[in-house]
Amino acid sequence: MSAQLKPEACPVAEHAPWDARATVLACRHIDGEALASVETVIEEVPVALVYNGISHAVMLASPTDLEDFALGFSLSEGILSNPGELYDCEVVHGPGGIEVRLDIAAARMFGLKERRRNLAGRTGCGLCGVDSLDAAVRTPAPVAPRTAVRASAIQRALAELNALQPLHRATGAAHAAAWADNDGSLQLVREDVGRHNALDKLAGALAAHRVNPADGFAVVTSRASYEMVQKAATAGIGVLAAISAPTAFAVRVADAAHVTLVGLARAGRMTVYTHPTQLTGT
Repeated sequence: MSAQLKPEACPVAEHAPWDARATVLACRHIDGEALASVETVIEEVPVALVYNGISHAVMLASPTDLEDFALGFSLSEGILSNPGELYDCEVVHGPGGIEVRLDIAAARMFGLKERRRNLAGRTGCGLCGVDSLDAAVRTPAPVAPRTAVRASAIQRALAELNALQPLHRATGAAHAAAWADNDGSLQLVREDVGRHNALDKLAGALAAHRVNPADGFAVVTSRASYEMVQKAATAGIGVLAAISAPTAFAVRVADAAHVTLVGLARAGRMTVYTHPTQLTGT
C-alpha cells in the first residue's frame, strides 16, 4: 500500500485488544513420528502511525508497548526532534489492525507534510519505501563522549537477557532490545517481531523515562544493520552490543557517529568493531 499522506485517517471500529501471541494447530515430526500439536506463535499486526489525524506510516509490529514504539519511531525518523513535541498518544485497536494516534506540534506536522515519504514497513525491512538514496541514508550526529563500559558489564547484560524475554520464550520469534546500566544490570527490555521495532520501542522508553544515554548501553538480539546503528546513535546511545555480526555499512556509520559497536556478543566472547577505547577489558 502507499503510505503517502492521506487526507484523513480511516475510522477504526472497536475491537478487543490484540494479543502478542496466538495458538495454532500444527504437526510436529519427531524421530520419524508425526504428532498433532498446539503451537504458540508470535502475532504480526499492521500498526498505523497517525499524526494529527493523518496516516503517515504503516508498520508490521507486535502489539505491545506501542506508545514507546510510536515515540521512538518518531524520534529516530526525525519526525520529532524531542519528546516534548508529542502532546498526546492514543492506541486504538481495530479488527484489521491498530492505529496509534499522535498529537504533535504544528511545526513538526508541517515538516512531516513537506517530506511526504513512503515509510510502509515490512517485517525485518529497514529501508522500505524510501524514494531516493538521500532519503535512505541519514547520517546521525556524533554521540557525546561517555565513560568506558566494562566488557564484564556487557557479559552480565547478555546473561540476564534471556530470562527477560517472555514473548520470545513463548514463540521463539521475537527480537529484544535491552537497556543496561553501566554495571550491566538490565533496566528496560522491549520485544517485537521486528528488530528495528524493538529498538524503536526501547528508544521511546528511554525518552519517556528521561534516561541519560550516557548512563548505560544497549544490547540487541539481532545483527547490527545500518539502521540499528542509526537508530541507536539518534537516541544518543554510545555503546551498542549485538549478538550477531554487523554489516560493513553499520561499521562505517558507527565509526562516524562515535558509537562503540560490539558484534557476535555471546557468553565469554565478543568482537569490538569501532571505538574500542570505550570498552575496557575488565
